[in-house]
Amino acid sequence: MKFQIKHETKGRMRVHLMQKRMSYEQADTLLYYLHQNKQVSFVKVYERTADAAISYVGDREEVIKALRAFSYEKADVPQEVIANSGRKLNADYQEKLITKVACRYIAKVVIPFPVRAIYTTFKSLKYIYAGVRSLCTGKLEVAVLDATAIGVSVLRDDIATASSVMFLLGIGELLEEWTHKKSVDDLARSLSLNVKKVWMKKDDQEILVSASDIKVGDEVVVRMGKVIPFDGVVTGGEAMVNQASLTGESVPVRRVEHNSVYAGTVIEEGELTVRVKEVGGSSRFEKIVTMIEDSEKLKSASESKAEHLADRLVPYTLGGTALTYLLTRNVTKALSVLMVDFSCALKLAMPVSVLSAIREASLYNITVKGGKYLEAVAEADTIVFDKTGTLTHACPVVARVIPFGGRSEDDMLRVAACLEEHFPHSMANAVVRAARERNLAHEEMHSQVEYIVAHGISSMVENKKVVIGSAHFIFEDEKCTVPAGEQEKYDALPVEFSHLYLAIGGELAAVICIADPLRPEACDVMKALRALGIKRTVMLTGDSERTAAAIAAEVGVDDYRAEVLPEDKANFVEQERAAG
Repeated sequence: MKFQIKHETKGRMRVHLMQKRMSYEQADTLLYYLHQNKQVSFVKVYERTADAAISYVGDREEVIKALRAFSYEKADVPQEVIANSGRKLNADYQEKLITKVACRYIAKVVIPFPVRAIYTTFKSLKYIYAGVRSLCTGKLEVAVLDATAIGVSVLRDDIATASSVMFLLGIGELLEEWTHKKSVDDLARSLSLNVKKVWMKKDDQEILVSASDIKVGDEVVVRMGKVIPFDGVVTGGEAMVNQASLTGESVPVRRVEHNSVYAGTVIEEGELTVRVKEVGGSSRFEKIVTMIEDSEKLKSASESKAEHLADRLVPYTLGGTALTYLLTRNVTKALSVLMVDFSCALKLAMPVSVLSAIREASLYNITVKGGKYLEAVAEADTIVFDKTGTLTHACPVVARVIPFGGRSEDDMLRVAACLEEHFPHSMANAVVRAARERNLAHEEMHSQVEYIVAHGISSMVENKKVVIGSAHFIFEDEKCTVPAGEQEKYDALPVEFSHLYLAIGGELAAVICIADPLRPEACDVMKALRALGIKRTVMLTGDSERTAAAIAAEVGVDDYRAEVLPEDKANFVEQERAAG
């Protein structure tokens, strides 16, 4: 790609691509391509000027090399990134705003006054009807004030004033619409799976096809480390699936034939063949997005704080207008009170401030669905948290090693790491990492390792059989026993952790306690929320009751619910809302 560096400072450059026009799709393609570069820390693409502002760390030449290698045809960009970029939406609404302002001032110059008067009178009927409808319901709202201001202006042949009021109201409505559509767009983009290609199984062969080509009933093969792209049922294989994105479980769950799997979850180990049940807009993952969007539509049409204030000012404004007329008997002076009322200013200021607040929140990676949610947070007395990845790190770590049979902690952790390093799932990584942190170097002391998916690992060390895995695997499948005299120690294992069992020669050698650690700031956040006036904090998680109880006690939440799915979480929130 040919380009020109327009100007640059240390760690930042602005480049101009040598092309006449840049489409929205091209701009998004370039943006995605540059974001994938490890040298690039921030980039913004301006499609109108075909420019890109690039902030980078490291070698300047690497960035230039990447730009030279770029081409729109070769760049591999997920279709969801283009579809949900929001670039066209923002450009469309910017054009609508500019067009609205331009048309107003051009019309003043070009269109004769009689024609403008007829058009303004016709346009005012919409606002007058809204005001009358509000009065019919027994409410004195801003709509009544708008109708009065516009209606009286039209009756007095003050067409310019009526036109100005309607123009400002139209700008406010446009900004509100833009705010809503942009926030929903941001939500869809942040939850997009971005899966481009999948392996489809057909006639005992695997074919690499576009994800958009998959239909209900097709079978896809998903391997270790990959995201499951569709909701479906397992028809073959066995795997450990990380479902934290849906259920909040920090520990992977076993999935075999006839089990259901969900889009957005990740295979940590093993391989599955999945018969697709839902595609495009129908998966459980996408239903979460739809559920949130629908919750916006199903909410009662409660007004925002600014609108409440504006509505409360209406009776005073109308009263002030009437009082001014009674004291002065001057219609112009009375109407001036109506025209300088602050209700319209409050109503217009709201969408502008919401846009600014949503933009500010996005800089901190916070997605805000709309202005009413900013207000709702301020008024809330209960806050509900997810656990995994919110209060915790969603990265298992070794909390304790409890040896049995007179063995040492370090020796047992060394043996466990020696076996687990061959299988990079989350709990194995935690064991290997813990051994490394304790500087426990180990040689390959074992014979060939046999791995049983969702159960554990079996091998031989110094002519003794060594197994590591779940309690079911160790005690039921392998028939291992607890060393004599240590049953009480075994019964006292800390319940707040997940347990990984290590047995040597048919006897329990150690229990490795795995924790999903709290974020260091979690407890301070709870204290800060109470200081702000939050009366109740609740934790919802798909994790087990045992783990949930331990985390809830440690972080200091007032209440918790364990083993809940996304729908259950949504229902709980609705119940809390209904309770006030």
